[in-house]
Amino acid sequence: MPLIKVQTSVSPPQKAEVETMLLSLSAKLAKHLGKPESYVMTAFEPEIPMTFAGTTDPVCYIEIKSIGTMKPDQTEAMSQDFCQQINQTLGVSKNRIYIEFADAKSAMWGWNGSTFG
Repeated sequence: MPLIKVQTSVSPPQKAEVETMLLSLSAKLAKHLGKPESYVMTAFEPEIPMTFAGTTDPVCYIEIKSIGTMKPDQTEAMSQDFCQQINQTLGVSKNRIYIEFADAKSAMWGWNGSTFG
């Protein structure tokens, strides 16, 4: 049910580094939300034409979705954690990373031919 999707304008690092980043994001998201990692999905989309603040300098957009309500202390901790990791892995400045946190209703999240609601 939790999802973290990373979209960025930068070229991807080596495949092994991308996989390591995604596995780390998966484990961290599960821990931050207190949910089983067996339900966490990650996605990475590099080399997307993007602008931010009127420039094409490296930029990143992250979507985090989960069933239930994320509390402000959780989103604050996730913002710090994930901005740091993306900065280290992809080289995107923290001030050029936006994160959207979205709470999902269980009936609006499908899996295995059904929904969680």
